[in-house]
Amino acid sequence: MLLINDNTTLVRANPLPRLKQNRCPAPQLAAPQLAPRELVQPRSSVRRVALLVESSGSYGRGLLQGIARYNRERGNWSTYFRPQGLNGPLPTWLRRWDGDGMLVRVDAPETIEWARKSKLPIVSLRSSLAKLPFPNLSVDNRQIAQLALDHLHERGLRNFAFCGRREGLNPALDDRREQFCDLVELRGSTCHCFDPGRAAAVDWDEEQDRLVRWILSLPKPLGIMACNDERGHEVLEACRRANVCVPEDVAVIGVDNDQAICDLAIQSLTSVDVNAEGIGYEAAALLDRMMSGEKPSARLIKLAPRGVVTRRSTDLVASEDQEAGRALRFIRENACRGLQVAGVLSYMAMSRASLQQRVKHVSGRTIHQEIQRVRLARVKDLLAMSDMTIKQVARESGFASVQYMTRVFRMLTGETPARYRILRSK
Repeated sequence: MLLINDNTTLVRANPLPRLKQNRCPAPQLAAPQLAPRELVQPRSSVRRVALLVESSGSYGRGLLQGIARYNRERGNWSTYFRPQGLNGPLPTWLRRWDGDGMLVRVDAPETIEWARKSKLPIVSLRSSLAKLPFPNLSVDNRQIAQLALDHLHERGLRNFAFCGRREGLNPALDDRREQFCDLVELRGSTCHCFDPGRAAAVDWDEEQDRLVRWILSLPKPLGIMACNDERGHEVLEACRRANVCVPEDVAVIGVDNDQAICDLAIQSLTSVDVNAEGIGYEAAALLDRMMSGEKPSARLIKLAPRGVVTRRSTDLVASEDQEAGRALRFIRENACRGLQVAGVLSYMAMSRASLQQRVKHVSGRTIHQEIQRVRLARVKDLLAMSDMTIKQVARESGFASVQYMTRVFRMLTGETPARYRILRSK
């Protein structure tokens, strides 16, 4: 009998015929060496999954990390993957591929059309494919814009701008701009958007010249949200060319938290971590369920970002009131060390009534509220980006107890710390 699977061929010998007894004994035949039974795996137990995921940027690589983590923990997949760009041609191996499902993040029309006609379970990881007849997982640009605006606003900034790419080039980045502008207008401010023109710049220097002219024309101090980290780096370089101080005159925040890009500029770039790994993990889990016959409950699924990773490009407190600015910097540096209102008053050598009024005028919050805000921001960072226990998080963020931290956290966010972690963990 012959057993064949993808990896192993086993041969089992047929029974030997009974021999008549002779004076010369029959030679002893060695039994064939069989592979262990556990190596024989039916084809149906291993699912073949194609990963058509662009891997040149940090977002795509983060998706792949999440997919890999799911496969290690819960999947039993044989993954088919070769590095490619968003607009790469249809892989030749895919034309002959016999698989069970696909995760897709590409823009190439030929590949998209092949995927549409394949009738395989497919999950899309590209927002530009949202109109196609399979579920789409992406970042929530409204929440990303909200995090960026809140971060800039908390630093005392009241002038805001957005620097994106040419309209129509990337629908997701267009949506990010629209969400940010809408939120700025809801706060009663105007959002100044960079217009790159219909034609792309010829070279780096020409684009830098455009950015320099735009930055010099804007009111200061200013907070700029860039559509992604690559664009954020370009803005920081333009500020250097224009002799504009970062972050004192212009604070810049990007998106994706690509550490290699964020650290390129002298003033490292603050960025929103969109939790690409978490998105990849959830997409893999959804595909696994679909390959088991489950129909997705929604076609468009948006997942929350993890939070803001603060670096030097936004490390400031913008205020014309120097004493209030000094108090806010002291709170930011010491709130997680058990700081109380009395400690701020002692450091500033001012009366409570006077300092309270000045801090509230600049930040919109009382001294106590500002201390709590800084602590809660630290709590959110630790919940989303560390493996600390809830008790350790409370201690590291300056709260006297887990119970008090949970009560304050739930009152201000509407979620428990545990629920917040589940929704934003990797």
